[in-house]
Amino acid sequence: MKSIIQFSISRSESNYIAQAVDFPIFTQAETLDQLIENIKEATGLHFKDEDLSEFGLGIKPSLFV
Repeated sequence: MKSIIQFSISRSESNYIAQAVDFPIFTQAETLDQLIENIKEATGLHFKDEDLSEFGLGIKPSLFV
């Protein structure tokens, strides 16, 4: 089972954009601090009420940005 959800970050002219490597999770923000908070929120919402083991994830996976 995986214990890490990995994100890649890119920068547009006005925002930072994060995309999960293995899952359809995307978010953006004006600052990196806001982006980290948005990543946590987007990940939580994506897996809300889901059995993480069905996605090959452990109980409380870490985020790697």
